[in-house]
Amino acid sequence: MMQRLKEIAHKIKSEFDFYRRLQQHPQTPALAKALLWLAVGYLLLPFDLIPDFLPVIGQLDEVIIIPLLLYCALKLTPDAVVAECRLNT
Repeated sequence: MMQRLKEIAHKIKSEFDFYRRLQQHPQTPALAKALLWLAVGYLLLPFDLIPDFLPVIGQLDEVIIIPLLLYCALKLTPDAVVAECRLNT
């Protein structure tokens, strides 16, 4: 159980490192960088499109919006840049 939690924590850390490198890469398009910043901002800012106090749907907006922003940022970024940033993970 502890080993599995350590693996998950390592995977999350490596994903954060990947997105940080992608954000800082000079060949990442400006729109992709903006979408990455929006995803971070939406995660950290205290307001949401759907308030969290509403059962179920209040938490679903983070589960849908943040991955959608990350997906769009990755689609806008050239594959070579994504692969280069992924290699350093």
